[in-house]
Amino acid sequence: MKFGIFYELQLPRPWEAGDELRLYQDALTQLETADRLGYDHAWVVEHHFLEEYSHSPSPESFLAAASQRTKNIRLGHGIFQLTTNHPARVAERVAVLDLLSNGRCEFGMGESASITELTPFGRDMETKREVFEEAVRAIFPMFGDGGSEHHGKYFDIPLRNVVPKPVQKPHPPLWMACSQLPTIERAGESGFGALGFQFVSADAAHAWVHAYYNAITRRLKKLADYQINPNMALVSFFMCAKTDEEARARADGATFFQFALRFYGASQNRQRPAPGTVNMWDEYNKWKRENPQAQEAALRGGLIGSPETIAKKLRRFRTSHIDQVILLNQAGKNSHEHICESLELFAREVMPEFREDPEHEAWKAGVMSGAIQLEEIDTEAFTDRYGKLAAGVASARPAAAAVG
Repeated sequence: MKFGIFYELQLPRPWEAGDELRLYQDALTQLETADRLGYDHAWVVEHHFLEEYSHSPSPESFLAAASQRTKNIRLGHGIFQLTTNHPARVAERVAVLDLLSNGRCEFGMGESASITELTPFGRDMETKREVFEEAVRAIFPMFGDGGSEHHGKYFDIPLRNVVPKPVQKPHPPLWMACSQLPTIERAGESGFGALGFQFVSADAAHAWVHAYYNAITRRLKKLADYQINPNMALVSFFMCAKTDEEARARADGATFFQFALRFYGASQNRQRPAPGTVNMWDEYNKWKRENPQAQEAALRGGLIGSPETIAKKLRRFRTSHIDQVILLNQAGKNSHEHICESLELFAREVMPEFREDPEHEAWKAGVMSGAIQLEEIDTEAFTDRYGKLAAGVASARPAAAAVG
């Protein structure tokens, strides 16, 4: 089992001078720490205009900085928005990151999930999948030797040689953002690794893994000429401390993260309110006061707890045959010190047990060769995008936001 770390670069209000500088510098230090401790991947999102929830519009810049402070950790676009970027610019930035990192780039792709992000770039919810798929077809010839051209509905690109080329041949490993079961299956059918941005139980993970590997082995239909990447990764909320109680006390950001997903996700097309009209941190604390039991229950989920508790949960995930667990530690107002201590304790007391797993490798080889046939599991019970937290959260509504 591989272990990654995940960054939205969240910054809840109230904002003060220097907060964004501190956020970025602390995150780079955390990546440096994770690299030293032997974590496998670092994933950084691309989002635009999402106040408090994500201040990460330029992951290629952040990952380029990280490449100069790390040696071994894989640096992942989790994801690059193919709907809000020109295909040639995507190919160029992926190649440059691969060169700067000496071949450590992972290329995750996605569409964006709200009109708040899409509309300023001239895109919409109705056509974003078409744009994504056409961008995929345009990008991959650009990684090859010589020139390429593309003439389609959304992009018209004359014959040009996109330079530079990536270190990894024919291209860095490919991934796709997946927040619901249909996109897990779609990633498998396309031959992409699945980045499961869904916070699921071990039972749900088992069902999702079967859905993914059945899709990639039985219904593969690549969008272009590229190398497939059969891998299933799932994000989990994370905080490791000496005791369960201490871990939960330090992990308030996990419920802020999920509250924000629920709060904004309830609006039409997931449209965010106008800038400055909602103070998400205040809304979250109001919800906590009104739903203390729900907040406490949420903190018992994910990989939040002592090393012993987390190891017990990971053993269940291992039986699901997840390839990678991605740990979401930087969320809400979780402190830099607690994040680093959590990474240290987990690496020292939990990770070694799960490092080598020949049984999983044999299972995966059998599945991909067809020697092992997976059952088609009924996944109806595992389709909720957000998990069970905050079922009563209302849609976003205007409320005065703190200035600054």
